[in-house]
Amino acid sequence: MRTTRFLTALAMVAAFAVVSVPPVPAADYKAEYKVSTVVPPPFPWGISAEKWAELVNERTGGRINMKIYPGAQLVQGDQTKEFTAMRDGIIDMAVASTINWSPQIKELNIFSMPFLMPDNAAIDALTQGPVGKKLFDIIRDKGGEPLAWGENGFRQLSNSKHKVSTPADLKGLKIRVVGSPLFNDTFTALGANPTQMSWADAKPALATGAVDGQENPLTIYAIAKMNTLDQKYITLWNYVADPLIFAVNKRVWDSFTPEDQEIVRQAAVEAGALGIQLARDGDAELEKTLPAEGVTLTRLTDAEHQAFVDATRGVFAEWSDKIGPDLVKTAEESIAKRGK
Repeated sequence: MRTTRFLTALAMVAAFAVVSVPPVPAADYKAEYKVSTVVPPPFPWGISAEKWAELVNERTGGRINMKIYPGAQLVQGDQTKEFTAMRDGIIDMAVASTINWSPQIKELNIFSMPFLMPDNAAIDALTQGPVGKKLFDIIRDKGGEPLAWGENGFRQLSNSKHKVSTPADLKGLKIRVVGSPLFNDTFTALGANPTQMSWADAKPALATGAVDGQENPLTIYAIAKMNTLDQKYITLWNYVADPLIFAVNKRVWDSFTPEDQEIVRQAAVEAGALGIQLARDGDAELEKTLPAEGVTLTRLTDAEHQAFVDATRGVFAEWSDKIGPDLVKTAEESIAKRGK
């Protein structure tokens, strides 16, 4: 599949009706509100951020003018500092990965627990259930106003060396991971050599062979053209997922009128739903079409999958204590009840 075909498919889905809202008096608003993201369009993450800004601008008649700053540029590329910057007012708003905020909000590591969520219904069971509500309460207590969930997708493994279907196949591979200690612990338990670096540094590292592989959703893989970086082997293992959070600095949020708060919140909900659809549809399509691009896809058997689960159980147990056993138990119960 050509990247242009994929982008066309994304654009066809990205249509939302704009609900007009009568103007309300503007408070002491800024001329521009800075919105942080890690990646821009045509990634689903970037598309959903742009849609949020577009809807808010239209529905407020330009009273709230949101500008997207991709590449985590507002924090000099260090995406793990994004929440702190938003809390402190350096960033006004964000469409943020739960992974990137987890160093400051330990409970968000729930989504990075190895092999906790087997499918999309499991993600929904967490974000739309008691776990999601609890996490939003925690973020609110720490100085952010969370509005809606989005999604970057399940993170799959790619590498330049060989097919990976067992933990032994990962032994010694240098794998780029995000700056979260849980990712470092997971890949160390699997026998790999994890190397923490920002997304800005990841592509150059893959291009030069400084690292052998990486883990990301398939839409990130495809749009970033990682097959041209010799990432020819992909393992579909759904080991963790990457929900996104639409959020606003608390002081900025409190400066909005109640009417504008509702506009901003509803726009985030719609933009988040768009991003989830694009991420899931894109991943499903790419599973079918990437082999035609010369990529080897490995789908694990039940026994192979269980071997990875078993190899990371110690990490799961250790991080359950760090995250909070009660929250982990609630997550497991919510997933067990999904679709029932």
